[in-house]
This record gives sequence, structure tokens and C-alpha cells, in this order.
Amino acid sequence: MGKNKYLFVCCMLLAITLAGGIFTEIYLHIGENGGHNGKIRIATSFYPVYIAASNVVGSSDRVALENLSEPQTGCMHDYQLTPQDMIQLSKADLFLVNGGGIENFLAEVGRAYPRLAIRSATEGLSLLGETEEGHVHADGEVHGDGNAHSWMDTRLYAKMVQNIADYICEADPEHAETYQENAKAYCEGIESLTSQIEQIKEAVPSGANVVVFHEAFEYTIRQYGMHSVYCLNLDEERQVSAGEVAQVMGKVEEFQVPFTLAEELYGKDMGEAVERETGCKPYYLDTLVRGDGKADSYLASMQKNIDSMKQILEQEFGICVK
Repeated sequence: MGKNKYLFVCCMLLAITLAGGIFTEIYLHIGENGGHNGKIRIATSFYPVYIAASNVVGSSDRVALENLSEPQTGCMHDYQLTPQDMIQLSKADLFLVNGGGIENFLAEVGRAYPRLAIRSATEGLSLLGETEEGHVHADGEVHGDGNAHSWMDTRLYAKMVQNIADYICEADPEHAETYQENAKAYCEGIESLTSQIEQIKEAVPSGANVVVFHEAFEYTIRQYGMHSVYCLNLDEERQVSAGEVAQVMGKVEEFQVPFTLAEELYGKDMGEAVERETGCKPYYLDTLVRGDGKADSYLASMQKNIDSMKQILEQEFGICVK
């Protein structure tokens, strides 16, 4: 009886092993030969890159486009790859990332999938950081650690879109003309935003100083012709010290800063604290890293930021820009 039970268990283990091997082969076959009906499989790292790629791809049925993170994930600084992400990347032909250091998991992806084409949307762009002078971080020093939130500058975002279009064309040269046409049409919408910003910039008082509570807004301030005298980069992981709060207050008073810019989700408490102590009013902008996934979401959200900047000029400087 015991011997028969032993044989039964051995047979079951052998059957499970064989079945596992068979299903593994099937899985690998699907991964290598498509699972997407022969479409070119493109993965994007996070929201701004996904929206840009979505506009370039348009209605093409040649591309299966997927984003690693959820639309509400936010920035990728501390993002940890999930098993589902790794499965998705194992099937991808092209992985589009922002670059500039935001995706700290790229080395891991490169080691796991050495044949995967990883392309950076910020390739060739001049990012704030090592070559930029004058912006001060939370410890009071000028840093060269880089700031890759380039999509916050519409001029740079248009270049990112073109880079993405070029990468997709490399992956699917047969339909390159369509992708380039889609990119051109999308960039025309971005250019309309740029024109509005340039108009506002002309009305900005010379030497306008601002304190920002998210490094993404350093791009915003620069594009509008203002000067960021201090950046306290706030997110869900940030613990602000009493010394940093004192530095913020000191910069507001030293440079007679009329207002601060923050992301409402993480910067509201600090903005209100500064206002209570100094009277410096906080205003809240969108960092454009979350959305509803619609192709026009970047254009719509940036338009809201532009409208907010018009209100700031009117309320803080008495300047009305139509």
C-alpha cells in the first residue's frame, strides 16, 4: 500500500514537471512570436512618454502600445518594476523612456533583456542640471545632478515627440511617413501652447523671482522668463526638515518672492505654511505625470497651466494677458 502511494506521488510529480515544461515552451513561443498578432510591441515607461507615443502611433493597427505604470503613478524616481512589468518588457520590441535619470530601473532592464531596444525621448536635449547655473536646491547649493522633467517646457516636449517618432519609424520603417505626419500634427498643437507662453513671457516683469516646491516647475519658470531662487522638491517620500523650512522662508524674504509654485497633491501644506509666515501666496500647477490616458491630455493639462499663469500675472502684478 505504501509502495503504491509512493509510485503515485512520483507519477504526479513527473506529470507536473512535464506539464510545466510544456507550458513554459508555449509561453516562450508566444513571447517570441507575438501574442499581439504580429504587431510591433512598444512599451513606454510612464505617462508623458506614453501620451507622446500614443499621438505618434495614432490609429495605426501595426503597433501594440502599452505603458508600464498606471496613469496615476506619477514620476518614476522611486518606481519598482513589478513581475507584470518584466513580462511586458520580455515581449516588447521597443522600450521608450524619458531618460535623464528618471527611470532608475533601466540598468536592471538592460541586464534582463540585452536585446531589447531602449530609446530615450530626451536624447540630444539640453536638460537643466550640470550645465545650468543659478538654481538652488534644498541644501542651498547649486547641483549638477540633472533635472529631466523636460516635458514641462513645451519647446523641449516637441523635440521629445520628434525623437519618439524617429524611434518608432526605425521600428516600423514601412509606415514611417504616417508616424511623421502624426508627429507633425501633434507638434502643431504643442506649438500653439508655446506661442501662448511666449506672449505671457513678454509681459512678465524683469527679474521676477519664484520659489518652487517641485523641480518640474524649474522648467516652467525658465520658459516664462522668471527666476527660480530656490527649489524644495516635494513628493510622497519627502520629509522636510525644520532647517529646510527656514531656508525657504529666508529665500522668500531675501529675494522678495511674491508667490510660490507647487503641485497641490504634495506641496499644499508647505505652500500654506509659507503663506502664513510670509504672506507669499502659493499657486498650484499640474506636473503632467497623471491623466486619463486620452491623446489630448497633455495639451489640455498644459493649457490649464497656462491659464493659471495668466491669473498669477493678473493677481500678483496687475498684468492682464488675453
